[in-house]
Amino acid sequence: MYVIAGLGNPGKEYENTRHNAGFMVVEAIADKAGIKISEKKHKAIIGKGTFAGEKVVLVKPQTYMNLSGESIREVADYYKIDSSSELIVISDDIDLDVGQLRIRPKGSAGGHNGLKNIIQHLGSDVFIRVRIGVGAKKVNGDLVSHVLGSIDKKDMESFNEAVESAVKAVETIMESGTEMAMNRFNTKKK
Repeated sequence: MYVIAGLGNPGKEYENTRHNAGFMVVEAIADKAGIKISEKKHKAIIGKGTFAGEKVVLVKPQTYMNLSGESIREVADYYKIDSSSELIVISDDIDLDVGQLRIRPKGSAGGHNGLKNIIQHLGSDVFIRVRIGVGAKKVNGDLVSHVLGSIDKKDMESFNEAVESAVKAVETIMESGTEMAMNRFNTKKK
């Protein structure tokens, strides 16, 4: 069984913002797999089903980004998963250009408060993460306004392609392993 958690912020005002890239990927996985994400538990909205031939729990934490670890820890404990190999966390990344993906089996939070909180609550930085590039803030720009802002129209096509690629990357992780997904989907700056 895999727990696939997309990070984001709950509420209409945050829909389609850069910070909700993780939610968008989980929703795309749900669409592809025919899974309904509607059950409220573990400080999240979850959906259960099958994806890539495996049982999955799709998770959209409702704790707001900076407290994502509270929800992820509850889900990991409840389903008794090995977070080092059965937890996949999907998040935005301002250090990657729009459309880039970066998959890692472990590592630091890289300044991402949601990932930092998950590491704190799990007591480990060993969990699979899929990061989606949302572009860097403009020079002297406000980081909060940037990540809580909508994707620019000029970047929307690249972003939507990245969401589709992230779904395929998660599928590859589950079917062929993280290393194969890294080789196939980690992209370089253009």
